[in-house]
Amino acid sequence: MRSAWLVALLAGGATVFAFAPFGLFALAFLGLGVLAWLLADAARARAGFALGFAWGFGAFAAGVSWLYVALERYGGVPAPVAALAIGLFCAYLALYPALAGAAFVALRRGGIARAPVRAAALFGALWLLSEWLRGVVFTGFPWLAVGYAQTPPSPLAGLLPVLGVYGVGGLSAFVAALCAFALRAGGVRALLAWRPALALVVPFAAGFALLGQAWTQPAGAPLKVALVQTDFAQSLKWDPARFEEVLRVNLELAREAFAQPQTPALVVLPETTLPTLLDRLPEGYLEVFAGLASQAGGDLVMGAFRRDAEERIYNAAISLGSAPVQRYAKQHLVPFGEYSPPLFGWFYELAQIPMSDQTRGAPDQQPMRFGDQQVALNICYEDLFGAELIRALPAATLMLNLSNLAWYGDSLAQPQHLQIARVRALETGRPMLRSTNTGMTAVVQPDGSVAAVLPAFERGVLHAEVRGHQGTTPYARWGDRLALLAAVIPILLAALAAAARPRGAEAR
Repeated sequence: MRSAWLVALLAGGATVFAFAPFGLFALAFLGLGVLAWLLADAARARAGFALGFAWGFGAFAAGVSWLYVALERYGGVPAPVAALAIGLFCAYLALYPALAGAAFVALRRGGIARAPVRAAALFGALWLLSEWLRGVVFTGFPWLAVGYAQTPPSPLAGLLPVLGVYGVGGLSAFVAALCAFALRAGGVRALLAWRPALALVVPFAAGFALLGQAWTQPAGAPLKVALVQTDFAQSLKWDPARFEEVLRVNLELAREAFAQPQTPALVVLPETTLPTLLDRLPEGYLEVFAGLASQAGGDLVMGAFRRDAEERIYNAAISLGSAPVQRYAKQHLVPFGEYSPPLFGWFYELAQIPMSDQTRGAPDQQPMRFGDQQVALNICYEDLFGAELIRALPAATLMLNLSNLAWYGDSLAQPQHLQIARVRALETGRPMLRSTNTGMTAVVQPDGSVAAVLPAFERGVLHAEVRGHQGTTPYARWGDRLALLAAVIPILLAALAAAARPRGAEAR
């Protein structure tokens, strides 16, 4: 059994290559297929739990280990404590595939070889449910949900506007398990039998058919935008000796952006681009930005911390320029980074994280309006939560993300985050604009393609022209409900069948 755990661990780790920047999306099927193959041999639920845990620990240890950089290099946490904290976090995340594995072994009925399609449907449904739970429990951490690997050119990308990332992840698990179970039953001949072959072809055929489907349509005049990448290392951004330099560079980049022959209508600076509270800025500093934008006949959006009359601090964005001042406050905060969960105050005695005691913004904030475009903002981590972003639809015509991933150094975090933005664009049928501190500043089209991107760790301004979109994708209308409903059916049927089995009957 130990060899099976090792295989599961390695298969989970290898699955990370399915995601950006590697983009080998087929490895998601292979990695999940290995897990399904191993689960078919598991005699008890606890064995399924162990296999799922090993797979998940391998995947998360390989895929989100960049969190260590934030704790040790920039958070001031001692290296052994940071390593232990990340290990425990990966172990927590691994509980979700572990529970899926245990539930699969407990609920499967009959021989897998006799009914590979039914067994694969159960595996896919449980995987979908486990990833959805990981995205909502304790505020959620859905990073590396398998559906994120299925951006174009994956044929399953066409289903993202319908089923969302969790639904496509469940389909990926179904396809992987079906191949594994059919091959176990009788090799390629069993896989090509009409039921497995049809069940395998349908998801890919549907995805191919929907790849060219335009769920939304252009709205309003093209908008010239300038997305600023300030490129300040996290160790320097909050250094008091660099305070004036950071303010000066932000102003210079904004001035450069507006000075182009084709003046942009909207200039965007990244998350928390100003290293202090808005009310602590030098007198007249914000007015200079407002004057630049107004003189150009445009607007500017920048990320900054603000404080209200009750001394509550928000990770926020503010607009200045031709339009009236508009504000947005981050709604979905990062546990341990932006607020302390109950009983974890001790963590902040170890870590040194600026502005770490923040307040959530209201969930019903309206998009910012610039001309005939309505721009729905989200800040950094918020774009992981597609079901929350669609609250701004159908009113919003553009999506705008402000991020600062300097916390994670030169790691997988940046390309993985851009891939998440591509999925959000597909789910909403809206362009996603990204202005980041160190990368990846980009324009993502509604079909998930990246129209333009700045190199990471380079200071600069990305100029582009975008069209807002109106209309509603099925996912924007129904959220995750369609995918969850599809998952409930095979799970419920399997649970009823398991309850009807005579006590002591073999689960297999």
